[in-house]
Amino acid sequence: MRIAAITDEISQDLTVAAALVKEFDGEGLEIRSVWEKGPHELAADDVERIKRIADDYGLRICGIASPFYKCTFGDPDAERHHLDLLRRCIAVAHALDTRLIRVFTFWRQPGEPPWEQIVERFHAPLRLAEREDVVLGVENDPSTMGATARQVARFLTLANHPRLRAVWDPGNELWAGEPRAAFPEGYELLKPWIVHVQLKDLKRTPAGTVEAVRFGTGEIDYVSQLRALKADGYSGFLSLETHWRVRHTIPAELLHRPQGSAFSFGGEEATRLCLQNLRELLARI
Repeated sequence: MRIAAITDEISQDLTVAAALVKEFDGEGLEIRSVWEKGPHELAADDVERIKRIADDYGLRICGIASPFYKCTFGDPDAERHHLDLLRRCIAVAHALDTRLIRVFTFWRQPGEPPWEQIVERFHAPLRLAEREDVVLGVENDPSTMGATARQVARFLTLANHPRLRAVWDPGNELWAGEPRAAFPEGYELLKPWIVHVQLKDLKRTPAGTVEAVRFGTGEIDYVSQLRALKADGYSGFLSLETHWRVRHTIPAELLHRPQGSAFSFGGEEATRLCLQNLRELLARI
């Protein structure tokens, strides 16, 4: 298993992010926002600069953390815009020599998600993925209709497409209100599809809310989770998505739509501490 980090959890300056990942013997960078731009907003010279920095530090771009289908279900203008966004992210992925693009299942809405209709909305993206030889990794995200491992597994079962896989985030199970489902239940549900793992840690407060904490100090059983990944032969990346800051709390809106300096502020200090704990934990398994 190889360590990576979502770069804007460290800094908008990719050189700062790359140096920190390399310091902890990491091997990958996951691109979400760089120099105040999302992956779909990057110009050709931005992409060349990313590639040059990654090469200089001996790091691989392990995925494009796109915001694809973080939009309102049933809004045709938004869906058309997001298809254009996906096309641009695919072009960036090709230029950076990665095949993985993280995607979502629309903003959460009341009631049972209309899974059959959501599958239909993925027909065009999947034709694009086939043609462009990329993989779409669905993340379990509490702000979307695929909030939990169980929901994402249902969607992936219905879609039944080899280009549609899972980005597993155990921490998001707690944020979605299912702390005991992260491991082993959530992991076992998604295991057949997992191609990428994102790591964050969280805990419940006395007031009943959930907040991000330093990796390894929260409620997610990461010792057991990482041991299981190792035992099952997972050889992909463990991509740190810190979401915790030492001296302040990231506003909820920025957590749902992370991008830019307001989100990255304080990230280098926090991510350094999280990488220390991740390295120590990996040494124990």
